[in-house]
Amino acid sequence: MSAHTPLSRRHVLTASTALAAGLASMAWMGPAQAQTAAWPAKPIKIVVAFPPGGLTDAYARNYGEFLSSRLGVPVVIENRPGAGAIIGIDAVAKSPADGYTFVMSTSGTFWQNRVLYAKLPYNLDKDLTPVTVFPSGPLVVGINDKIPAKNMAEFVAWAKKNNTSMGTYAPGSYPHMLADQTNRQQGTTIQSVHYRGEAPMWLDVASGQLQIAVGSFQAFNAVSTRGVRAIGVTGSYRSPKLPDVPTLTEQGNTEKLVTLEGGLPLVAPAGTPEAVLKRMADEAVAWSNTDKAAKLRETFAIPNKPKNLAATRKDWEAEVPVWIKLAVDLGIKLD
Repeated sequence: MSAHTPLSRRHVLTASTALAAGLASMAWMGPAQAQTAAWPAKPIKIVVAFPPGGLTDAYARNYGEFLSSRLGVPVVIENRPGAGAIIGIDAVAKSPADGYTFVMSTSGTFWQNRVLYAKLPYNLDKDLTPVTVFPSGPLVVGINDKIPAKNMAEFVAWAKKNNTSMGTYAPGSYPHMLADQTNRQQGTTIQSVHYRGEAPMWLDVASGQLQIAVGSFQAFNAVSTRGVRAIGVTGSYRSPKLPDVPTLTEQGNTEKLVTLEGGLPLVAPAGTPEAVLKRMADEAVAWSNTDKAAKLRETFAIPNKPKNLAATRKDWEAEVPVWIKLAVDLGIKLD
């Protein structure tokens, strides 16, 4: 559950200033650091900060297989879940910046965690640098099928009269923020229950231990005929796999949070050679145009693709402060 501790304007400004400084410091690496002539000369490791079976893991393994074929070296996928992705991210933040270690996690664990936690074992602005972001597409808002609600407004009305728990795939994640925002604005008392990934979360919605959850289409679809029903999707457009399910915005929700689309960033230790970062991002773009990538996007109902390094940095600079402000405004603290 979240504790609501309002943060001061000074805290917000401090976080924003640190973000700007971090972005500036990581933006361009000098020629002396572009020691890529012999790269890659050994296996590349991509740490996934969640268990196998979810969207993050699927992206990493599919992209890793393609990357290995293009670079001629093994690409090892290592799942290191736990502590809201802190364990996996910390391992990479403390790794050599030599172009052989990367981490994939949800956007919230890179963006909002800098203000959700008072103390982290790494500095998200100074110790890490983005490579690209793999889109996650619209997230599905699903409820236990026995609950008599056809949309989010009806579910909120039901939740005001019943004990309600929302599953999240990590502390500080999108569903955690959505539950907290709903409580503040609608007067509900929805409890956030955190899981290590999506699969067990959705199974508990199907069994009735949870009443609602938010997550990827593919994970939701595994239980969509077993007692879980979609009542909405997040983001600015409908899910290609659920064309009849309106977005939360279409249902009348005007909060900025429900219009935003997160993703799954691929991140490297700060100081990783610029040419390596560019090559890794370019390969992600090349991979996104393959049949295997198209099949993965079709399975997970994701219409958009990762971008190159320059475009990723531009989006990162524009979007991260928005997510940080949302986390600050909600006042969620995880320690």
